[in-house]
Amino acid sequence: MLSEEEKEELKAELVQLEDEITTLRQVLSAKERHLVEIKQKLGMNLMNELKQNFSKSWHDMQTSTAYKKTHETLSHAGQKATAAFSNVGTAISKKFGDMSYSIRHSISMPAMRNSPTFKSFEERVETTVTSLKTKVGGSNHSGGSFEEVLSSTAHASAQSSAGGPRRAEEEELQC
Repeated sequence: MLSEEEKEELKAELVQLEDEITTLRQVLSAKERHLVEIKQKLGMNLMNELKQNFSKSWHDMQTSTAYKKTHETLSHAGQKATAAFSNVGTAISKKFGDMSYSIRHSISMPAMRNSPTFKSFEERVETTVTSLKTKVGGSNHSGGSFEEVLSSTAHASAQSSAGGPRRAEEEELQC
């Protein structure tokens, strides 16, 4: 417990501290107003200060050791990823090329032509071709089934290899 004398001393100290804080607040407020006036005279505003702070922070970050190490690591990882994607792309292109060759050479196989997938594909192509012919050539169109289009294409392909590129262009124009 505090004696009466100690309580009085603490109360006096408290009043003195409160007065000092009030004085310091007044001095700080006056200094802040003076700072604003000087900045206005120099043409400095909040946006310029933010830009300067951001630029300085960005520069400090870029020159830090952690940033440099992270940048090197990510750059190296990016190079490795690019190489990996390139290899995957090459492999996929090769596979598509192999599939294209395989499909071209097996399209006449009855098992494939009778499969549900091929039938569905055939129906979609026929619908699309009919729709396009209707839109392009009006309601009168000399159509053909998907099989006729395939035969025509195969026939044109065979003749183009025998008759040169000009013959293939003539066949395409006739379709």
